[in-house]
Amino acid sequence: MQRRAAAIYVALFIVIGAASYSLVATAEAPHIEFQNPAYDLSSGDSFEVGSQTYSVTEITAEVESGGHGGGSTLVRSGALQYTNQSARYTETWENNSTVTIDDTEWTVLVSGEENETEFTLREDINETTILKQDPNASNEMVTHNGKQQVVLQENGSERLVPASEYFPEPQSQTYSEGNTFEYNGNETTVGAVTTEAVEISWTAPRTNSIDVANEGNVTLGEQKYLAHFPDNETMKLTQDYESYRTQQEEIETFHTRESGLWGVSILSLLAIVFLVGFAYMPSRY
Repeated sequence: MQRRAAAIYVALFIVIGAASYSLVATAEAPHIEFQNPAYDLSSGDSFEVGSQTYSVTEITAEVESGGHGGGSTLVRSGALQYTNQSARYTETWENNSTVTIDDTEWTVLVSGEENETEFTLREDINETTILKQDPNASNEMVTHNGKQQVVLQENGSERLVPASEYFPEPQSQTYSEGNTFEYNGNETTVGAVTTEAVEISWTAPRTNSIDVANEGNVTLGEQKYLAHFPDNETMKLTQDYESYRTQQEEIETFHTRESGLWGVSILSLLAIVFLVGFAYMPSRY
């Protein structure tokens, strides 16, 4: 009688466990999906948000290890690129430093006076180049009576010319705060002038990159979008956050129920093992 009752209960738990496992095995897990995204993009595509044009430079899919036996995860991401046509650039020129403008080197000179508002660019004379270009001049200067002299060959004889007389007078240009001048093809404005340095600024195009994570937010202009990568080649941008939250809740509910069904299957198996074991325990009389 004991074994007959055990067999009945074993059959019952087999049915329950099998039904639970069948539901787990055949159930299809829901996933995030947007039917009408604001932008449906692939690598190389361009699109506009407001007056700014963006381009998709890449879409990647990498397998990342969870570590410590945690398995691996497929991580999708992408990158956007856009050009700011009027980006602001700045440079700081220290006093007595050398800068290059139109292939000519200049020395930045600021007086030591307080409340200084102007500075001077003095041309740097390339003495070595000038000497090499003069067939009648020696490539090196000499010092005579404590002064540098240029050695010139004339009619088979040498003549010494003071360097201050041989080389041209360097040009100089003075600018005040707020003045503009051409620098590397850009109209450049003089900012703050101090005894230690000069700040200049200009506007020019600048290319910027934006990294985009799967199911992460990305701000384009003044608009915020949710990025979703349904596969390894597609990126969707949407502002339907309500649909996203609803789908997330559905996925969480599915996994909660899935875990419950797994629990029923496991408990049913354990119950079967215990029932069989108890049924075949020796009886005491």
